[in-house]
Parts: sequence; C-alpha cells; structure tokens
Amino acid sequence: MVLFRRNGLLNNRSFIFLRSMKNHNKNGNIFHIKFLSDDATENVCINLSNGSTLKITTGKYARFTSGSVIATLGDTSIMSTVVRKNVPSKESVVPLTVNYRQKAAAIGRIPTNSLRKEVGHSDHEILTSRIIDRSLRPLFKKGYSYETQIICNLLAIDGINDPDVLSINAASAALSISDIPWNGPVAAVRVGYIDEKHVINPSKRDLRQSKLNLVLSCTSKNLVVMLEGSADNILEPELKKALKMGIKECQIILKSLRELKDRVGKPKLIIDDNEEENKDVEKFVRKFAENELREIFNCHSHDKTSRSSAVNDVKDKMLEYVKERGPKFIKNAEEYFDIICKSIFRSLIFETKQRCDGRRIDELRNIQCQVDLFQPLHGSAFFQRGQTQVLSTVTLDSIESSLKLDTISMLTSGIREKNFFLHYEFPPYAVNETGKISHMDRREIGHGALAEKGLQAVVPQDYPFTIRLTSEVLESNGSSSMASICAGSLALMDAGVPISAPVAGVAMGLIYNYDNNEFCNKNYRILTDISGIEDHLGDMDFKIAGTKQGFTAFQADLKIPGIPMKVIVEIIQSATVAKNQIINIMNEVLSSPNSSAKENMPVLDTINVPVHQRGKFIGIGKSNLRKIFFETGVNIYTEGDTVFSIFAPNKNALNAAKSMIDEILQKDVEPTLTFGDIYTAKITEIRETGVMVRLYPTMVPTLLPNSQLDQRKIHHPSVLDLNVGDEIKVKYFGRDPVNGRIRLSRKVLQDPISSSQNLNITKETMGEYKGQVQEFTG
Repeated sequence: MVLFRRNGLLNNRSFIFLRSMKNHNKNGNIFHIKFLSDDATENVCINLSNGSTLKITTGKYARFTSGSVIATLGDTSIMSTVVRKNVPSKESVVPLTVNYRQKAAAIGRIPTNSLRKEVGHSDHEILTSRIIDRSLRPLFKKGYSYETQIICNLLAIDGINDPDVLSINAASAALSISDIPWNGPVAAVRVGYIDEKHVINPSKRDLRQSKLNLVLSCTSKNLVVMLEGSADNILEPELKKALKMGIKECQIILKSLRELKDRVGKPKLIIDDNEEENKDVEKFVRKFAENELREIFNCHSHDKTSRSSAVNDVKDKMLEYVKERGPKFIKNAEEYFDIICKSIFRSLIFETKQRCDGRRIDELRNIQCQVDLFQPLHGSAFFQRGQTQVLSTVTLDSIESSLKLDTISMLTSGIREKNFFLHYEFPPYAVNETGKISHMDRREIGHGALAEKGLQAVVPQDYPFTIRLTSEVLESNGSSSMASICAGSLALMDAGVPISAPVAGVAMGLIYNYDNNEFCNKNYRILTDISGIEDHLGDMDFKIAGTKQGFTAFQADLKIPGIPMKVIVEIIQSATVAKNQIINIMNEVLSSPNSSAKENMPVLDTINVPVHQRGKFIGIGKSNLRKIFFETGVNIYTEGDTVFSIFAPNKNALNAAKSMIDEILQKDVEPTLTFGDIYTAKITEIRETGVMVRLYPTMVPTLLPNSQLDQRKIHHPSVLDLNVGDEIKVKYFGRDPVNGRIRLSRKVLQDPISSSQNLNITKETMGEYKGQVQEFTG
C-alpha cells in the first residue's frame, strides 16, 4: 500500500500516473492508494501526580521524518523529530546526534546578537542535548549503525515548566513511533525537595527554593537509564526517596507512550547481524588471543600506557596473521577482537574479585594532594588519583565581574548571573594526543558543569567576590571531573573562601551479566573509583559528589538498558564510604579555609564623597576613575549618591588608590564659607541664565542666576552691564541640600528703598523681593 497525503504535493498528473500504474503494471502488482487528511493526528494525554497534564501529539507536523511529535506541558511545547540515513555507517558506536535548540521566539524575544537570529549553541543547549542523548543511547539495539539525528525545538515556554525533561519525553515518543529499532520508550521526570517534601516536576520558581534538582529517566520494569542532578547537601534517605518517587512517576508516562507506539508506530527496521557467518571468525580470534589477553589483564604491574600497548601488540600480531584472508575477514576479526577483549576483562573481575590494576572492587586508587603551589595565585591545588591529575586555580574579582548569561538562557534557566563558576579544561596532551585547544567540546562543558554543581552548594551565596575556578586536567585515566571537584575544594580553601565543608567526588562502575536479556540481580559487581579502561569496558559511569554529611551532585551514564533501584541504592552506599575516605585524605593536607589572608588577596572598601564633590571626584567622563584604574588596577563603582565601593587586587593597590583619591578631593582645599557672610566674587563667564562667579581662586565657579542678580526681573546679565573679570559683592546662603550647589545672591545686598525709588518698585514687587530673600535665609 502506498500512502499519500493531501498536502498540495500531489498534482493531477501524479494521480493519473498512479492510476495508470494500478491498471497496467507489467508485473501484475496493484497499488492501493490511500489519502490521509492533514488533521489525521493522534495524541495521548498523561495526567501527572502533581496535577499537570502532559500531552503528546503526532501526525500533523514534519511528516517526512522517521518520527515527529509535539509534547506540551502547561504552555511549554517541544517539537522532537527523528531522522536516519538509509545506508549504515562504519561507526563502532551508535552514530546518534542530539540537538536541543531554544528559540528566542519561544519566550517572545529577539536575539541580542548583531544578526538578530540564533547562532551557535549555548552551554544550556549543550547540557540539555547531553541529558537527552544519555537517556536514549543505551536502548538502541545491538548492531544498529545508521546515522541518526534527533532535533528538539523549543516552540513555546511559559516560564513555569522546564523544557529539558519535556524534551526527553518528546524524543522518546518520536523514537518509539519511528522505524528505528529501539528498545524504548523511556520516560523522564524532575524531582525536587522543598520544605521537607518531595515534589514531582516543580515549577521554576519552586525549584529555586529546592534542596534537590534531580532529573531521572526510566524504562519499563522500574529500570533507571539516566540520572542527572545537584543538591544542597541532601541526605542519603532523602535522595533514595526521591529516586523511588521519580521511578514510580515515570511508569505512568511509559504506559501512555507504549499506547501511542502501538497505535501509530511504524514497523521496525530489521538488522541482519550475520551471526552464523561470523561464528568461525569469533572462534579463531578467541583461540588466537584469549590466553595472551588473560595474561595482560592479570598482570597488575601494567599502567594505562603499557597495558594499552600490550593489547595493541596482540591485535597487530593477529591482523598480521590473517592478512591473506581478505578485507572482510580482517574487519570482522578486528570487531571480534574488541568483543573478546571486553569479555575477558569482565570475566576476570568475576573470577578473581580483583581488577586489572590489582585493586579490590571497593578499593580506591592512590591519592596525593597539594595546595598553595604558586604564590601569585589567590588559591591553587593539585590532586592526583591513580593516573588522573588535575590542577585547580582560584581567581577572586569584583562582584561586577560575575558571569552574565545571555537573555534566552537567563529566561529559560531563571539565572541572570553567577558569581561562582568553574571552567574545566581537557587538553589533548592529557591522553598523549595532539589536537585543537581553541574551543571546548560538549564533553568538557558537561564535565565542567557537573564539577560546578558539586561545589556550588558549599560556596556562600553572599560572598562579596566573584570566584572563577579553573580545573585543568594534566593527565587522565578516568573520573577527571570528580578529581576536579576534589582539587577545586582544596583550591577554594587555600584561597580562604569560607566553604561550608570540604567536597569530594568519586566515579562508580558496574559489571553485569544478563540472563535471558534481563538484569540478573545476583550476577553483577560494583566497582569503586573506576579507571579509564573500567569505564570503557564496563557498563556504567556513576559520578557522585558530596560532603561527609550529604550529596551535592550526581550523574549516571549507562551503556545497558537500565538498572534496578536496588543496585542504585548499593552504589550510593558504596560511594558514600568512598567519598568519606577521600575527604579524610584531603583533610590531612587542608581541612578548613585559610583564616589568614594572603598578601595578594583582593580587598573591598567603601568611601563617602559629599554630593558637591561627586563631580570633581569622578571627573569629566569618569576620567579620574579611569586614571586610578590604569595606575593602580583598582576599580571604583557607584553604590549610592555619596557612597562608592572600591575593589583592589591587593592591599598595596588599595593604599595607592586611596592616596590618589585623597589628592583629588583635598588638592587645593576649598576655604570654609560662613552662612550669611558677604564675599567678593569675580565673574568668569556670562551665560543666558546668569553669570559664573568664583569666590576664591581654589574654588570651582558657581552659577549666580538672573533671578539673584538684581531686584529687577532681567532676562540676560548684559542689561546690567556686567563683563567677564568684573568683581561684584554677593551674599552666601549655604548649599542646596538636593544638588549641593552653592547658593549666592547679589540682589539682597541692594538697598530696597533706593532701589524702589530708582526703579519705581511697587508694594507688590517689594513683597515678591522679600519672599525671595526668605527663600535663601529659610
């Protein structure tokens, strides 16, 4: 059957051709033509436990794709599309790309860049794309190698419901109804902990008050596929309860997604695995390499480099042996070598209860710590665990140097600026490679965000400085993001930042055996502090960070289609023991923030400047403030009408800046004027509104307005025959309390009687004059 839609793409000629094909097909096949109307949509409505409704619709938009849905929660909507290529690729991993795009139109804004359109990807988009990818990737069927792209477009956002969790559910629904062989669907929820209560899918406003921000993706049979979140030192029982509630809520969504899949799902693509054809190749590779690989993985003296070289030598020797058997056999032999290598590595852990480096399954690698490495830095620390090295540095700057988010990320995340942020760097030399170092890839952004979450909870919110923490990986053999948390915690304490408690992170691994394609609750091993090879050949990378009291961040990456709650609880318990051991080791080097400030630490101060000296202090076009900055490095910011804040990079700079400030304010000190006294003023400028006069050479000229020049009402000083350089008598009436300007009057010194006779002043005019005098004298 051929399906066509009345969407304007089918013209009369096409219809005549198809009718002809039906009547005159040479092979005798008949084409049955069915027209689908534009409104042939299918949808499901899912009532969540918090009272909201999740609606998923398909069949109307983006109909050329393999699968397309629109998911709506409240007034937040996401369109997710799935497209795959028709020719398989040569990639050894699933060639999946996920792109989450937040559109300015969704929040009623125009992008603020010069092009006024969406360009590049923000960190928020990349992080959201990662949690979608990690939720879907483990469920692709073995052998699937077709390049696949999932795009999640933010269509509308209501400022209440977050689009990231909605995007996971939308992408899951789109994959489920597509023809791609995928063992879904999955469902996702967010769990918060507000006022001692767990909340499903809290609003953005509520999330700001939550001690927990957990995103959880699950599949059928209560199996967890992905974890991502941060917490404010949440306790283990509270975390476990949040997991249980999230898993239960996901099952409600999964039921409806399966119904949608049954109604509109396409037949799945059949993958030919050629299992019978490759049995001979597998048998040959196993016979050739098994014994040598066992010896390599049982040799505990190997490190990362030597072990990798030994395995590659066996592989090269095998390929040299089979080079005459043709390219297809060689390709299959390479694939099976990797499969057998993984199988032997895993089986040895079950057999010996030891790992390839000789550790027990619950044992940490050797740890070394050091702080205060470089004197000019505000804070620095070095952390080494096994063959993973991280150097962290802390830089403190003024609060005005906080990280400002772009408008769209600000409105979608609810965060305007951050005064604590972590930059994670993974240069290619960390793994003995060459490559570009000009930009951060998705992995670096994700690892940096996780490390930042791990430390954010212990940094005081009212800290008066902006903190930039950098973590540079010098050597990597697994869990560099968790090493960044450990090094970052030490560096913050070295800089004297009053963190509430030291933080450590550890990566947990898992080796499992499936029984009839289901998780076997007895045949698995949990690995503490995994190395790179255990991450690569294992089934899980579960990163957990926290203080001795509770947890601050967690992230689970799985390579299998889910693990049960029971195993997650065991992993959390093992991680708690491990992170406490790491904190004890760190405390031997530095256990609390430095109480004594370093000489090069930044300093904050304030200064009061009278209103009438504000202009003189700032200078024309802030020239004085710029001069102070260029000569001393000190920044001065306005806090009020008379108060200025001073940020100095160190105490010496602050003293130098204060000297310059005193010189500006006290240079040519103005004489003290007495209220009601009479002074001789010299005219410096004639203006339309009056004359500028100077009482003393050291004083700034001030305006004597037309209304105070003479008892007569004048519109220009020229009628009084006044010129620049003339000296006149004026009376001083203090400063204006609003703007600080000097108040002077010439007319009050004129004789009222003689002036009245000469100027023919009436009684009414005299009354007006007395009122003006009273205005000055109060």
